[in-house]
Amino acid sequence: MYQRLRDLREDADLFQKDIARLLQCTQVCYSQYELGKRDIPTDVLIRLADFYHVSTDYLLGRTDEKTPYPPKTR
Repeated sequence: MYQRLRDLREDADLFQKDIARLLQCTQVCYSQYELGKRDIPTDVLIRLADFYHVSTDYLLGRTDEKTPYPPKTR
């Protein structure tokens, strides 16, 4: 999971400080997410998935399919 976060960030030509700003946390905090030294809260995981247009399952390593699921219809 952590390597995927780094790969997505680097593919977007962004720095850790850019994503930290998006998440309203410090660069050190975000770095710890990428290194696996800190658990990623669910709300942050969802924000990252939305930002990168991938599914949370992709970020978690449960699938290699990046495409997010279609929105639910009621």
